[in-house]
Amino acid sequence: MSSAQTMTGANVASRPRVDPALVADLFARSGGLEYGLTEEQFASVLQNVLERTEDLASASATEAAGFLGSLKLEELALAHACVAGHQRAWDVFLTRYRESIYLAARSITHSESRGRELADSLYAELYGLGPEQDRRSKLALYSGRGSLAGWLRMVLAQSYINTIRAGKKLVSIEEQEEVHGTQYTAPAAADSTPLDSRVREAADAALAGLAPEERFLLCSYFLDGRRLAEIGRTLGVHESTISRKLEKLLKDVRKRVRNNLEQRGMSRRQAEEALEADVRDLELDVAARLRTEQEK
Repeated sequence: MSSAQTMTGANVASRPRVDPALVADLFARSGGLEYGLTEEQFASVLQNVLERTEDLASASATEAAGFLGSLKLEELALAHACVAGHQRAWDVFLTRYRESIYLAARSITHSESRGRELADSLYAELYGLGPEQDRRSKLALYSGRGSLAGWLRMVLAQSYINTIRAGKKLVSIEEQEEVHGTQYTAPAAADSTPLDSRVREAADAALAGLAPEERFLLCSYFLDGRRLAEIGRTLGVHESTISRKLEKLLKDVRKRVRNNLEQRGMSRRQAEEALEADVRDLELDVAARLRTEQEK
């Protein structure tokens, strides 16, 4: 066993165990019994959350208790009751989150049909219908530190990015299509339509206004193909933080381009149509501008 593995095992072992009295209180507050969850199952969930939370490696029992008490207990119980396969939990989950999942997926993809495809792919992962070697529901990863709705949006966004990087087509401000590992590929010149110069100017202005960290994120992920975890290590943050930053940044860039188009005389509808119609040409400008700024 390596020293790193020994250290990790020692850290986990040193973390406080969840006090049974605390479990009973938190379980009662979670309403987990309504979803078919047992107190023993909930205790296991809480202990797992403790062990997966890096900044609790040296926490005292009091600090750990305070952390657990701050979790979204009801949503944590609901998610893990779904993982355990309780039908009542799934009924509540679908009633509460089905519509918001589809709305979030449509917002991410800017397309009704592709949004539905993205949402459906998430459901497969939530139901544990993935590859045979990993049939566990993705809800098992939910820790209750933030809202379940926010966590679902994050998972959707990450799934969307992964789909793009795998070469499957989904729409965003950058409609990435990887061909033999190369991103930002343009269509054949004979099939393309002339690009409105205002789109090129608006994209250039939006990207020129990016902060250094924003350019670094876009270059690292979309141009250099670096993984989220690798970028996170460089910046000293968790990969989930990088995922959220990228999602927000892509939305912000699209908004900046659209606003710049409106400032150049387009109506809101014309600006939206220009972004959709010219998105492939826009990608070429994105790559060129980011590379230019990065190399200065």
